[in-house]
Amino acid sequence: MGPDDLAQLEAMSRSRTEPASRVERARILLAYRSDPSSTAVGERIGVTHHTVQRCLRRARRLGVMAALDDSPRPGKAPQITPEAKAWLVSLACQKAKDLGHPHELWTTRLLAGHLRAHAAAAGHPCMANIVQGTVCKILARHEIKPHKVRYYLERRDAAFEVKMAEVLCIYREVAILRESQQADTNVAIISYDEKPGIQAIGTTAPDLPPQPGSHATFARDHEYRRHGTLSLLAGIDLLTGRVHASIEDRHRSREFVGFLKKLDAAYPADTAIKVILDNHSAHISKETKAWVENQPEGRFSFVFTPKHGSWLNLVEGFFSKMARSMLRHIRVASKAELKARILAYLDNLNQDPVIHTWTYKLDQAA
Repeated sequence: MGPDDLAQLEAMSRSRTEPASRVERARILLAYRSDPSSTAVGERIGVTHHTVQRCLRRARRLGVMAALDDSPRPGKAPQITPEAKAWLVSLACQKAKDLGHPHELWTTRLLAGHLRAHAAAAGHPCMANIVQGTVCKILARHEIKPHKVRYYLERRDAAFEVKMAEVLCIYREVAILRESQQADTNVAIISYDEKPGIQAIGTTAPDLPPQPGSHATFARDHEYRRHGTLSLLAGIDLLTGRVHASIEDRHRSREFVGFLKKLDAAYPADTAIKVILDNHSAHISKETKAWVENQPEGRFSFVFTPKHGSWLNLVEGFFSKMARSMLRHIRVASKAELKARILAYLDNLNQDPVIHTWTYKLDQAA
């Protein structure tokens, strides 16, 4: 046993990640080196002296480190042929509905049944009795999970990069204006979107408060009442952090024009208002275009995010935070109460506005 072998055995005998059999054999060899008695070593390690002697014979025959591994065993000859496994994988890469099943996707149990039913006709009789566990092992070996769906977003905007660059240029403009620390500017940059379908849900019984030592949380009856939904139309001034909002029953063109009128009243007449928004039909409708065209030249300008690129709009992060904090678990008695609570939440935010910024990875690297 050389010094390198001794160091490796010492480290392995204390390992918490190595297989237990390798750790045990390393401890046997180290213990026998200190006390060359198979009986004493067996009592110390907790194994029989036959196990100690078997480990020593392997070490003499194969070498110290090779003795730690199990000897290869012939095992039972595989009954499932490679061609049959390839057939299984090819079926797993198809949808179950395309092969006559009512299911959209495979389950491993359904796939195993399909294999048993069609194995002989497909020329793979070795799979006539295949079980679900074997199917799972073969699929895992080929890294196939036909029972799961991973969603992706197909790019449907040919000008995606160009539109994205326009939005990012606006964010860069915001950063430059803020760094210049100009107290007065004749530009307002608004990140705008709608959050539709905010549910006004009411309880059917009072919530029960927590009780120390008995109930750690609020208790709420499972039943609830629906009072309708509201749409939040909100825009964040990226220079000041102020939130401009309007709460409506719907979010059509007339509601969007009403929001633009609120923006028009909130800023001086010589301020250019740039609005970052998506391609919702209300934003590009005839009614909206007609109203914008009637405004003074340069008063309003729209910068549209690309299709399926709403994540570029900073207001989306604001809506996400609102959903996770103020709207989470909310219960109200009416739509009017829901509207009042949302407006109160926005008023609190505007008392101490939060500046929303777009973080550039290049800036972080620098």
